[in-house]
Amino acid sequence: MSSPSANQAAQVKAGEGATLDLARLENSARPAVFWITVFDSSGKLLRTGTAFFISGEGRFITTAHAIDAGSNAVAKMADDRIYNVSGILSVSTMHDLAVLQADAKYVPFLTLNKTPNLEAGTRVAVVGSALAGDAEAARETTVSAQQPDRLEIAATIPPDAVGSPIIDAKGEVVGVVISSGNKAAVRPSNTVASLVDPIASDAKPRWPKTAEAATPTPTPHATPKPRLLYAPAPAFPPGVSRPGTSGSGRFRLTFDAKGNVTNVQIVRSTGNAYFDSAAIQTLRQWKSSPSEGWAVTVPVTFQTR
Repeated sequence: MSSPSANQAAQVKAGEGATLDLARLENSARPAVFWITVFDSSGKLLRTGTAFFISGEGRFITTAHAIDAGSNAVAKMADDRIYNVSGILSVSTMHDLAVLQADAKYVPFLTLNKTPNLEAGTRVAVVGSALAGDAEAARETTVSAQQPDRLEIAATIPPDAVGSPIIDAKGEVVGVVISSGNKAAVRPSNTVASLVDPIASDAKPRWPKTAEAATPTPTPHATPKPRLLYAPAPAFPPGVSRPGTSGSGRFRLTFDAKGNVTNVQIVRSTGNAYFDSAAIQTLRQWKSSPSEGWAVTVPVTFQTR
């Protein structure tokens, strides 16, 4: 009886000649795939997109257009955990990719294959977020061609799957979906790695125009302590005030010299994107007495009986 090891191992390595163990790949990869919900500086909900963790410390990948004009975001997992997104680490509009940081520890993550060599016919899987239900079940497809900054696959990609990882038979990421349709664009993982690798381990994530949210610099002369003049409580968003619905979070407000709020940042999410949006919109209306600019962190709780 002949040994199958050499020839079959080569086929498995290339991902050709055998159907992927799709159930295994889905079970191992899906816990790392989630939805990112993005808000603008006024707290308005901009969009929700797919993303996935690439480190257990909360570093993750999504598309650049998913976070366009964003000032805050939260990451929602399939098991209902929600993490605040502290900011952007790197972004490439040319490649439509972004690397961000969530306030998370010990999360499931996927490994990038930094040197993918995907021949035409290589079998791969598209793994979307479980939050999209059966519509985003993992699907098997094949690689049509690999170019330096583009991977062509045979599958038709639905809009909700944009931002999803493409994984190989070993469960490693070989690409990221950046557009939908029957000719969906996919960035190969080596392009993703070129964005990730230069980021220092201690890099500080930031949202655009939030660097000003610092404690005011002390001055030699005494200045009156700023105080709140107008601080309405956030109201329940329409359609969410069901009995027993609740959520608590913390938000950091930055005031300018005239007492106007210039930025509201989610320190800890309420666990509900609609609550977060309602809180940000109301907190943007707060006013303080004139000062040299200051910041304060406030708790917000939504509770129905």
